[in-house]
Amino acid sequence: MASSQQLAQLDRLERQVTALVTAYQQVREELADATTTVQQLRADVRERDRQLKERQNQENIVKLVQTIAGEPTHANELKHRLNEYIRELDKCLAYLRE
Repeated sequence: MASSQQLAQLDRLERQVTALVTAYQQVREELADATTTVQQLRADVRERDRQLKERQNQENIVKLVQTIAGEPTHANELKHRLNEYIRELDKCLAYLRE
């Protein structure tokens, strides 16, 4: 009888270990998915920060142009030149980051 009790206990332990291993594997997969999601969200935040800064720069340019140039034709020309300079600076900064 003692051996049948031991076998039953071993079977129960084996089922528990199997259940634990399965749960562990599932948690690892969930962690990997969560890590991927976090990385994607961080990339999204960085992109939105970049877009926000770009829009703020554009707004500042418009305000500057409106302040400097009184006539609309000069304002458009100045705005165009400033945008070109900013694009060139952005390219230089991107090159330096590489």
